[in-house]
Amino acid sequence: MRPEPERASRHGALADAQGVIFGASMGALGIAFLAHLGLVTGQTAGIALLVSMATGWPFGVVFLALNLPFMWLAWTRMGPGFTIKTLLSVALVSLLTAMQPRLVNFGHVDQVAGAVLAGMISGAGLLALFRHGASLGGIGVLGVWLQDRTGFRAGYTQMVVDAGVFVAALVMLPLRAVLLSLLGAIVLNACIAINHRRDWYVAI
Repeated sequence: MRPEPERASRHGALADAQGVIFGASMGALGIAFLAHLGLVTGQTAGIALLVSMATGWPFGVVFLALNLPFMWLAWTRMGPGFTIKTLLSVALVSLLTAMQPRLVNFGHVDQVAGAVLAGMISGAGLLALFRHGASLGGIGVLGVWLQDRTGFRAGYTQMVVDAGVFVAALVMLPLRAVLLSLLGAIVLNACIAINHRRDWYVAI
C-alpha cells in the first residue's frame, strides 16, 4: 500500500531531526570508508576529497566551503526549511569527519567490499536526508530540485557530474583506485535512482 503523498511529506520536528542526524552520520561514515581506502566519490564530496588529497586541507573545511555557494540556490529555489536542514546536514558531516579519527578507526578493509559498502551507506544516508527535506548540498541540491520540478531523477543528475569528477581523479589516483571509486559511486547513485521516487515517497 502506497503512503498518501500529503501525509508522507509531513514530518514533525523530532522526525526531521533524527533523519538529518542519521543521514549526515551515514554520509560521514561513507566518506571515512573512502578516505581510509584512498578512494573518492562523486559530486561535491568527491571534489572536496580530491582537493583535500592535493592540498592537505581538512576535508570538512573544504566540503563546507564548496557547499556554501549552493545554499543560495537552495534558499531561492527550495525554500528556507530545506536550506536550513541542508546547511545543518553539511555542517554535521564536516564536524563528524573532523572527529572521525577519534571516533572510528579501521583495520584491514578489502577495497572492493569497502567501495560497495561506502556506496550503500552513503546512499542510505542521502535517502534519509531527501525524505526529510534535506540534502548534503552541492549537486544534491540541484539534483533534488530538478527531480521535483522536471521528474529527472536526482541520481541521474549526480551521475553526469560524477563523470567529470572521475576524469579529474585519473590525474591524481591510480587507475584501480578510480575504477573502485566509480564502483562505489554507481552503487550509491543506483540506490537513489531506484528508491527516491515521488510515487513511492515524497520528501518535500
